[in-house]
Amino acid sequence: MTTFTTFLWFDTQALEAAEYYTSIFEDSRINQIRHYPSSPDDAGSIMTVDFELGGRAFTALNAGPGDPFTDAMSIEVRCDSQDEVDRYWNQLTDGGEEKPCGWLKDQFGVMWQVFPNLFFELLDDPDPAKSQAVSAAMLKMRKIESSELQAAFDNA
Repeated sequence: MTTFTTFLWFDTQALEAAEYYTSIFEDSRINQIRHYPSSPDDAGSIMTVDFELGGRAFTALNAGPGDPFTDAMSIEVRCDSQDEVDRYWNQLTDGGEEKPCGWLKDQFGVMWQVFPNLFFELLDDPDPAKSQAVSAAMLKMRKIESSELQAAFDNA
């Protein structure tokens, strides 16, 4: 069976990031920690950390400062409730940075999108005026607010 794993390149914070992420999301855990072979320069330090978030596989790699994260890649989190959106948003922006349209950069530089499932339900409505109103409302937000999305939908 073919499997897919999202690989995240860190300078030296692979374990710290994996521990942080697995503390935030339910059904998450660290599966394995691998070390670089001992050498005079790098005496067995952590090379990779395999972990799961919500059952999805990730590997955090300590590979030095060569390639920082960019906004071109993000991890999307779809939430069942506004309470979930608020919780994940608050935890992931702690030490990080809010961005427009439900995006944020966490303290490690990883980009995330945190959305309520309601957004996609409303956006997929067959009435184009309603879906456009929802999209326009989202574009004005940082953290996505379900009540504002619903109001835009209802008033379209």
